[in-house]
Amino acid sequence: MLTALERIRRKVEAGEPLEEGEWEVLRSAARDTPGPTLRLALAHAWVNAGAEREALRLLESLRRDFPQDIQVRLGLARALLGLERMGEAESVLREVLVLNPGDPEALKVLAVLALRRGEHGRARAFVADALARDPFDAEARLLKEELESGELPPPPAPAPASRAEFLAALLAALHRAGVACRRQGTHLLVKFASGGVGRMDVDSLHAAYREGTQPLREHVAELVARLRGLSGPTGAEDGWARRVRPVLRPARFSERAVGALHRPAGAGLEVFYVLEDEAFVRYLPETSLGPAGLSAPEVDALAWSHLEAHPAPVRAVVLEEGRVVLVERGTGVWAVAGGDGLDGARLLTEAQRRRLVAHVGEGPWCVHLGWREFALVCRESDEASRGALSRLGAAPDGIEGLLRLADGGLEVL
Repeated sequence: MLTALERIRRKVEAGEPLEEGEWEVLRSAARDTPGPTLRLALAHAWVNAGAEREALRLLESLRRDFPQDIQVRLGLARALLGLERMGEAESVLREVLVLNPGDPEALKVLAVLALRRGEHGRARAFVADALARDPFDAEARLLKEELESGELPPPPAPAPASRAEFLAALLAALHRAGVACRRQGTHLLVKFASGGVGRMDVDSLHAAYREGTQPLREHVAELVARLRGLSGPTGAEDGWARRVRPVLRPARFSERAVGALHRPAGAGLEVFYVLEDEAFVRYLPETSLGPAGLSAPEVDALAWSHLEAHPAPVRAVVLEEGRVVLVERGTGVWAVAGGDGLDGARLLTEAQRRRLVAHVGEGPWCVHLGWREFALVCRESDEASRGALSRLGAAPDGIEGLLRLADGGLEVL
């Protein structure tokens, strides 16, 4: 008889959705079993459920741990295709052919990609290669019949550029326009003509491009024109005093955000001030205070009052393979998840701490600020959750280590 785990694996292979109890069985087995097999099955289950981003994080971890595993790379290509990152998926499939020349699965998917682009000659070559290795491959024979039917669709409109292609085009256009800029992790730093520095989120810029209908070159040209027209905030008429918000940054961040207004925050952190904007992260320069007739303490008070009025939701999460996954019931770890990069600072507001008490329990709390998208919190007395947070890494732009939140302030654990 099949074991429960084997039945679940067969459902995953068939592309069937899993029940909640089956998810728990598969997660537990993947966590406790060495090797890539069950972790790969979990990744495919995520893809089956339409959660390609969750799967992608796990598959990228598997590729680092098992760089020679063909099935891992095929799974990675599947997740990338689900996210419509065609260029990256094709690169992974070509890596498969380097590791295993003539791999039939890679050849067939490359044929489909070529067919979708209207590259019929390349598609025929991939199919012919697959059939030369296995003349009875049913999927390859169907593709051959489609290519020979004479009823091929016209070439589609060009697919949106990948994030890497978009960033390369934007950087090249900025340099041609004489705009000083520098890539820094997932952000792009741009120096305004007024001397201020703007920090833009590359993922947000790319998402705005994909949501539009303009060709890449036209979109980038308009974006560069907008960036050239930006300047640091000037007087009260700019309205920046209504949009200023506080953010927490690690020590010595001022070396990267030269001229930006900031102050110490304790625990080796610093408070900087940004202007609320959907696309651009713009740090408030010290030179903006004089024209606005405001002092640094007045700006600080304004920023915190704005943030106090907008506490973020507190969501239960579980930590799996270095990933943060939302769950229905509390497991001891919670995420303050406003998703706007302000969640670390929110922990210092009274409104947010009231939500922590309601969801997590009375403090003091243990805090992890390794990602700007959210802040992770557990009770300091919960040793298991505290240990799990201590083992988490941090993104390049995150804050490393654990902090203690009590009495309205942060301190290093």
